[in-house]
Amino acid sequence: MTSNVLKWVAGGLEALWGLPIIGGTLVVSLLWTPLLFMLALHIVGLVFAIRAGKKPNGHVVGIIASCLGWIPVVGMIMHILTAIFLMVEAGKNE
Repeated sequence: MTSNVLKWVAGGLEALWGLPIIGGTLVVSLLWTPLLFMLALHIVGLVFAIRAGKKPNGHVVGIIASCLGWIPVVGMIMHILTAIFLMVEAGKNE
């Protein structure tokens, strides 16, 4: 249950960061702190997913996205992919 909630919340935030102009502007204006916040959220989500026996793929991709998110186009693509992975996993309830 907690793992799915974390996936929906993280997926929604990742979708926000992945928006072409809005997401990048928010991340830069907040001095890249959203990337650190998302890194922490994905690490916590990864632990909860593993403990619950759920797929951790979305959180793993999210950790990578948080580390590469400072690269303009790569970051946007990674955030969008992470949002897709997390929301599909949460929707399947796996």
